[in-house]
Amino acid sequence: MLTAVKPAFSVGEFLRAEARRLREWMAQRDAGLVGFCVAAVVVGAGLYGAAMGSWREPLQSLYTGIKLPLAILLTTLGNGLLNGMLAPLLGLNVTLRQSLGLVLFGFAVTAVILGALSPVALFLVWNTPPLNAATQLTSPEYGFLQLALAVFIAVAGVTGCARLWPLLREWAGNAQIGGRVLFAWLATNLFLGSQVCWVLRPFLWDPAGPPRFIGREYLHGSFFETVFEAARRLIF
Repeated sequence: MLTAVKPAFSVGEFLRAEARRLREWMAQRDAGLVGFCVAAVVVGAGLYGAAMGSWREPLQSLYTGIKLPLAILLTTLGNGLLNGMLAPLLGLNVTLRQSLGLVLFGFAVTAVILGALSPVALFLVWNTPPLNAATQLTSPEYGFLQLALAVFIAVAGVTGCARLWPLLREWAGNAQIGGRVLFAWLATNLFLGSQVCWVLRPFLWDPAGPPRFIGREYLHGSFFETVFEAARRLIF
């Protein structure tokens, strides 16, 4: 009598993100995929965070290398639960566990892209005037680096989420439903992720204060307000 064999996880299949194989992993709770996704977030986002924090000093690089993966994993947990409640309302029947697995996969792709962009981020940091006591929040170099690094993260995040589109379309059996779910998930990733990043502050730091892991003032203001001000300083 033949017994079904659980499909093995492979890095190549992860990078291809084929809808059929990804759905099998979600259905069979592949522990190898979960472990690889978490490792990808820790390593990829950690490298990018360390590159960002190196503009200041090694301690800031260490803090940022820890906080960016932490921010992504916390966002994954929150969005996995939220998206699991949104998807059935939009016509896609997924469980909370499956939603969490899909969100984790999307963020793992994001982290791989960030890891690949870490040399580019380091190049920008290396060629930007160094952070020193004379640097102010209104300094052009501060706004440029802030905006450039945030854009890299946004592009990587959208790309990672978009990799779920073939699966969502196949799973829903309808491109329109899959599109609605993808758009809703992108929106929740943006709003929740940006606020988690604002509290942990993995890539925004105060040039006038000492390096800290988390400061009390980080609980004030918003991510969108800061990005808008950085763009305004560059334009006007």
